[in-house]
Order: sequence, then structure tokens, then C-alpha cells
Amino acid sequence: MDNLSDTLKKLKITAVDRTEDSLEGCLDCLLQALAQNNTEASEKVQGSGILQLLASLLTPQSSCTATVANIIAEVAKNEFMRIPCVDAGLISPLVQLLNSKDQEVLLQTGRALGNICYDSHSLQAQLINMGVIPTLVKLLGIHCHNAALTEMCLVAFGNLAELESSKEQFASTNIAEELVKLFKKQVEHDKREMIFEVLAPLAENDAIKLQLVEAGLVECLLEIVQQKVDSDKEDDVSELKTASDLMVLLLLGDESMQKLFEGGKGNVFQRVLSWIPSNNHQLQLAGALAIANFARNDGNCIHMVDNGIVEKLTDLLDRHVEDGNVTVQHAALSALRNLAIPVVNKAKMLSAGVTEAVLKFLKSEMPPVQFKLLGTLRMLIDAQEAAEQLGKNTKLVARLVEWCEAKDHAGVMGESNRLLSALIRHSKSKDVIKTIVQSGGIKHLVTMATSEHVIMQNEALVALALIAALELGTAEKDLESAKLVQILHRLLADEKSAPEIKYNSMVLICALMGSEPLHKEVQDLAFLDVVSKLRSHENKSVAQQASLTEQRLAVES
Repeated sequence: MDNLSDTLKKLKITAVDRTEDSLEGCLDCLLQALAQNNTEASEKVQGSGILQLLASLLTPQSSCTATVANIIAEVAKNEFMRIPCVDAGLISPLVQLLNSKDQEVLLQTGRALGNICYDSHSLQAQLINMGVIPTLVKLLGIHCHNAALTEMCLVAFGNLAELESSKEQFASTNIAEELVKLFKKQVEHDKREMIFEVLAPLAENDAIKLQLVEAGLVECLLEIVQQKVDSDKEDDVSELKTASDLMVLLLLGDESMQKLFEGGKGNVFQRVLSWIPSNNHQLQLAGALAIANFARNDGNCIHMVDNGIVEKLTDLLDRHVEDGNVTVQHAALSALRNLAIPVVNKAKMLSAGVTEAVLKFLKSEMPPVQFKLLGTLRMLIDAQEAAEQLGKNTKLVARLVEWCEAKDHAGVMGESNRLLSALIRHSKSKDVIKTIVQSGGIKHLVTMATSEHVIMQNEALVALALIAALELGTAEKDLESAKLVQILHRLLADEKSAPEIKYNSMVLICALMGSEPLHKEVQDLAFLDVVSKLRSHENKSVAQQASLTEQRLAVES
């Protein structure tokens, strides 16, 4: 290390004189010292002030350029050296060197930039602004036969692709084409893994998704799945997972999804269908998620239901009822929920036994599964008959009432409330209302009327108005103890309440007059004052309902 101090002094002199031979000797000594003890040697380099000199040696013409870049790459392995490298102005000349034709210079330059900018989003963003992405993509195309350079480009892409600002620049290059070309050539697991690590963040961008599909990535992924599906070797299992996950990610883009669906006739869609009945959990999961993604528009949903997808999904669910795989349950339920959105599909799905298949998961203790189960049922019960059948199912209603109190899981709580209300609104059935009253569900519907979401408030008020119209006597005590009348007074008095909330609250007030105790509460709270003010409301329906309600209150007082 003492020699190093001499070398650094000598380097200062020769760097100015530019005598290539003695300069090369000094640089080699410095590289050797870094190889022996990188940290100690780097500290001496920092103390010597030589970094600024190195910047001046980074010229395309010099024969020492690759060695200088190598020294910078070694020094920048130490975190404490990265800011000094930036302060010494090394980034700009290094970026310029990415245009070099010399493969060794390119390799060492890439390493140097990678190490200086390691783990620093701000420095990586600076590189992106300096235009390194198109340059690196071009390099990958030119030097795809140089394994070390290819790897350097992939590592750089992996780091830069994590930044949102990189995606647009990547999308304007032919990165998709280059990566797919490279991928097809790889046989080693590690090399493919490396390309996967770049593809995953890039495929989050919709434009790049489409480019990857057009470049033929999907065919590569399907081939991997076919090769690895029966293997239990760790590498193969991991590659199968990565390939099928990436496939699902490509389907998240609307254009790429539609291109692969090809009206339900596409090879890709057919292959994905064959994953669902497979015995491999990872493929079952990817298959169900892919169907959920294909089911993002009505045309696809109608086509898939007409072609028997529901039976495949319910069979899959049946295989996962006892000690099933939660992620597969969640994915299959997501697909069914999406398929149930078009009106024409609902009756077909009901007659295919979807509710029976879904109800088997009522005992699940997993909130994500509970959430999708509730969403699927809510999508299916627009038909009166289905709503009545489910609304009289005491096990289901009891579970809904329990989940209405799942304070830790807002999604499950919200969906349970909405399903309770939907059972009443769509069935308009006295029996359903009685079942819900007996299970203690009324108080949750009253609470739902105070939700921060107008759509939920409205659904609750309409359900409560039906209860008051059809089974007021049965529900009277529960409505009273849930303080419904006070809540309605508050909703009407609150200027922020939406017009439809005010309208439905007044409809409900009129319906409650048939109950003696509730009628008394209405009188005690001086509703007339609040309602008469609403006669001049800007919304015509609210103003008309206010006049009707005022007359009713005046007659009944």
C-alpha cells in the first residue's frame, strides 16, 4: 500500500504529460492495489484528489480508457466513493463512451456507470435524462454475441426499468424485439432468469406489453410452460411460475389482451384454457387469472360463458373446497365475478350452478376469498328468483351479518352490507326480510345509510323503504334500536347530502308512519321544519317529495 502512494503521485504527473507507457504502468499498479484491498486503496484514491484527473483520461482516443473505466468501476463498488465520483464529473464522459466501438471500453464503462449509480434513483434518473436507454438498447442489438456486454446491458435495464420515467423511453426503442430475440437464444436457466427480471418491470407499461406480444414473447412463454409443467426440479418450477405470471401480466393491457383473445379463437386463449383443468396449482392459478383478465369486456365475457368456461371454473373451485389453495380460490372467484357482469350472462351462470359452487366457500376465513365470493353473488342476483332463493338461505344471511362487522377488512364489510341490501331490493320478498331481521341484519342496513359512499347510502335507504313497506311490524323494534329516525333527520338536515339521499330519506319517513313508536319519534324530532325547507330545493324530485312528505306529516301530526 505504500507503493500505492508513490503510484498515485506518479499518476498525477504522467496524467498531465500523457506519456502512455508510464501512464499504463501506473494504472495497472492501481488496479492491482484495488484487487488486493479495495476499501483501503479506494480511501487513498479519494484522499489523493486523483478522481478529477481520471475524468480527463476518459477519452475515446486513448489506449488506457478501458483501464481507467475499470478503475472507476472498482472504486465505485464502495458506497463512500460514489458521491466523490459524481462530484469529480465522471458521469458525463462515461456516458459519452457508451458510443465507443471498443467492446472492452463499453463493458468497463457500463460497469463504472452501474456501480456509481447503484441504488440511487436520482442518479439513475439523471442517466435516463442523458439518453442512455436508446444507446444501451442499440448496444444490445449490435453486441448480442458478447455474453459479458449482453449481461451488462441486462443489469442496466433491470435497474433503470424500476423507474417510472424510464418506461416511455423504453417504449420508443425496439427493446421488446431485442429481448425476445435474446430470450429465444438462451438455454441456461440463469440467463433466462436475468431476462425475466427485465421483462417483468417493463411489462407493467401497456405500450411495451403490446410490443412484447407483437415480438412473439407469448409463444416463448407458452413453450416454457409446456416444457416445465411436469418437472419438479426447483429451477423448472420457478421458471414455470415466472413464465405464467408474466403471461398474466401481459393480459392486463387492454390492447394486448384483445390481441391475444382473437375473438376466443386464438391459440393463446385456447392454451390458457387448458391450464385450468391441469394438476399444477401454479397453472390453475395463472389460468384463472388469465380468464379474469380476458373477462374485462362484455363481448369476451359473453363468448366465454357461451363456450363453457363456467363449468371449467366451477370444477376448479370444487377441487379446492377442502384445504384448498387460497390463491386459486381467489383467482377463480375473480374470474366468475367478472363473467357475471353482462346482464345476459347472469341467468346462464345461475343455471350452470355458480351460486352452489360459490356458497361452498362460505366457511372460508380468508378475507380475499370472502371479498370475491360476496362480489360474485352480488353480481348474480339481479334476478328476483335468485335473490329470493339466496335471501332465504339462513346460513348465508347469518354469515353476511357476521361479516358486516369485519372492521379489519373494509372491503368484506362493504360487500356484505351491499349484498344484504341487494337481496332485499331484488327479491322484494317478505320471507327474505324476515330472514334478515331474525339474523340481526337490520342494524347494519341502518349503519350503511350513513356510509361515506353515496351509492351505498342509497342502496341501504331503498332496502329500508322496502322493509318498511312490506314487513314494518317485524322490523319495528330493530329499526327503533338502530336509531333510524334520528339518522334520517340528520341526512335531511345535512346540506351536503346528495339529492337522491334526501329524496329516499323522505320516502322512508312516509313509510315509517305506519309504526306507532317510529311515528312518535318522527313527531318528537320536528321533521316538518326540515322537510318544509326542502320544498324550494333546486332538484325537482326532491322539492316534489318534500311537498308530499310535508302533507303526510301534517295529516299525521
